[in-house]
Amino acid sequence: MPLPVTEVETVVTAALAEDSPWGDLTSHALVPEAAEVTAFLTAREEGIFCGEQILEAAFRLAGPGTSVMCLVRDGERFDAGGILAEVSGPARSVLTGERVALNLVQRLSGIATQTARFVAQAAGTRARIADTRKTTPGLRALERYAVRCGGGFNHRYSLSDAVMAKDNHLAVIAAAGMDLATALRQAKDRLPHTVHFEVEVDSLDQIEPVLAGGADTVLLDNFSIEDLRRGVAVVNGRALVEASGNVRLDTVAAIADTGVDIISAGALTHSVRALDLGLDIRATVPQAQPR
Repeated sequence: MPLPVTEVETVVTAALAEDSPWGDLTSHALVPEAAEVTAFLTAREEGIFCGEQILEAAFRLAGPGTSVMCLVRDGERFDAGGILAEVSGPARSVLTGERVALNLVQRLSGIATQTARFVAQAAGTRARIADTRKTTPGLRALERYAVRCGGGFNHRYSLSDAVMAKDNHLAVIAAAGMDLATALRQAKDRLPHTVHFEVEVDSLDQIEPVLAGGADTVLLDNFSIEDLRRGVAVVNGRALVEASGNVRLDTVAAIADTGVDIISAGALTHSVRALDLGLDIRATVPQAQPR
């Protein structure tokens, strides 16, 4: 599923406006207007690529006359030293778009690469690796696309997409003196049949009331490995089982081995390291024509 063009252009336009609100002063002061360049997006480390649409939009919106040819497709692995894309056009336009393009593509490729590492750790199990809403404000659509490029899956996109009752929601229910199973069932009965209903629990004794309340997915939050296995056994196929909390690259394999259906990890997006990519420019300046 490619990114919607409107999402890409909204983000890139805002980023360019932030980076050059009144134009690129340095390029206009130093670079001849007629200068043309060919630039190569080069990998300084290995990873998974994400950013074809971003590159095209960043240089196109930075100025007219630029063209981008991606040599690696979104979701493909690349090695250190590889050339990922070729950019050509007016030097001023390429220089203006350079930082915005790199910032976004480096981050998205970092997310795709990190996701692929998590997915590899869960290989051979039933568990899907999913993201969370712990995304950069304004970049959610792009970062979630990067998760898909890395082989992961997306959780609910926003608060409007599904019911997900978490610990604070359940605390309000308990404070009101309501029975948990009854409160959940009443809530589900008011929803359209198409709405997914997920409930978070932090102890094994909450699972049965949550199932009685009609949960489609039971989220086991910060459970030990042993309790994750017990939780999967208690649910016994009556709902999907999701694990979250303390999900790291060194713990995800053991979590996946418990038999859970989904593992959601904020680490895919909230603290990922951008990949080291560079744009190497070769410039040419046409000779002045004789008068």
